[in-house]
Amino acid sequence: MSAKKLVRFDWAMKYILRNKANFDVLEAFLSNLLKEEIKVISILESESNQDAENRKFNRVDLKCEDSKGRQIIIEIQNRREVDYLQRLLWGTSKAVIEGFKLGSKYGEVSKVVSISILYHTMRVNEKENTDFIYYGTTELVGVHTKKPLVLHEAISKGQKVATVTSKDVFPEYYMIYVEKFEDMINDAIDEWVYFFKYGEIREDFKSPGIMLVAKKLDYLMMSESERRAYDVYLAYLGQELGILDSAKEEGREEGRDEKAMEIAKRLLLEKLSLQTIEKTTGLLIETIKKLAMED
Repeated sequence: MSAKKLVRFDWAMKYILRNKANFDVLEAFLSNLLKEEIKVISILESESNQDAENRKFNRVDLKCEDSKGRQIIIEIQNRREVDYLQRLLWGTSKAVIEGFKLGSKYGEVSKVVSISILYHTMRVNEKENTDFIYYGTTELVGVHTKKPLVLHEAISKGQKVATVTSKDVFPEYYMIYVEKFEDMINDAIDEWVYFFKYGEIREDFKSPGIMLVAKKLDYLMMSESERRAYDVYLAYLGQELGILDSAKEEGREEGRDEKAMEIAKRLLLEKLSLQTIEKTTGLLIETIKKLAMED
């Protein structure tokens, strides 16, 4: 099945999609993920949104309006970091503060939705964590009744009475593990994750939003300067991934050496010959002698 090659979404967010004329692409993605109509009002020019020399493409903050007419800040993350959950907490806290004007009432604190598009896996249990989209928020519930705490009633756009709970106030988190997606297309959001993973749009994709991507993120439709900038980013990304792979391999080597030394120490206690331990562990005789002296 043929597919159309497009620029990566993480790069497009920092450049092409910052243009107001292309907000419809972001709106389509957000609406598919959050399952409600989202309108992007502006990109917040906070310090975190400034272009950096290291091209980390860490986060983009969007001021949006949801289907209830609420003003929300949506933070989209793309960064590779070890302490990622802590980084998310810091990011949403920063977004809340940056969206709050001095002298305002606390009731005007912006709702924040954090969306992570992860092109890497965190330090998690791979066997237990098999989904490719995770969601979480803070919800206050009764210890005995197990019912959510209802704060008050509010009038929505349609003049209908709606209940407000802690979920309407506290930040929400979406984490999309691109590498864990198994290429099964069951929903509109699956088409987006396929695009994140491969940078392609398949001919059988149907959602209107993904067709916008095919139109506006076409590499061949970019200007020469945009193509050059994108090619430089791909080269940088390849270098960064190479460094990460090397670090992983070094870590595996260190792990194997540590295991071999543990085995050698146990064999020394069993009074086996240095030659036998050498053949069993693969360690050098000199290393085994040093271990023997330590004991």
